[in-house]
Amino acid sequence: MARKWLRNGVLLSVITFGSMCGAPGLISGAFARDFWASGNSDNQVQGTIAVAQLPREAVNTLNLIAAGGPYPYEKDGIVFGNRERLLPPHRRGFYHEYTVPTPRSRNRGARRIVCGGPLQRTDNCFYSDDHYTSFNRIVE
Repeated sequence: MARKWLRNGVLLSVITFGSMCGAPGLISGAFARDFWASGNSDNQVQGTIAVAQLPREAVNTLNLIAAGGPYPYEKDGIVFGNRERLLPPHRRGFYHEYTVPTPRSRNRGARRIVCGGPLQRTDNCFYSDDHYTSFNRIVE
């Protein structure tokens, strides 16, 4: 059974596993977990990026995270749900997101840093310059 959703302006079509096995509309939870665990997602953490390779604005954001703010955007520090399942799985509330300002952008732009673990820790952070389509782990 094919299902279609509109997400971020992109039409997604999904064929459920259950429909291929004669059980229309059902998907095995074990199958879904195995699918993601086996690395079948097209989008995952791509690699690493050194702090020195980050844009200046991202380094400034990391410094704000380490200092505990104040942050320039109201949504900075909110929980990042990892709904895209691109980052290593953890309980809800583990990840927090922060805006990396984009020069000449009229809004928050597409650049973000997502950090896992206790607030003000920057040793488990990821950088995305494409609004969560891909991530690179930030390393020293």
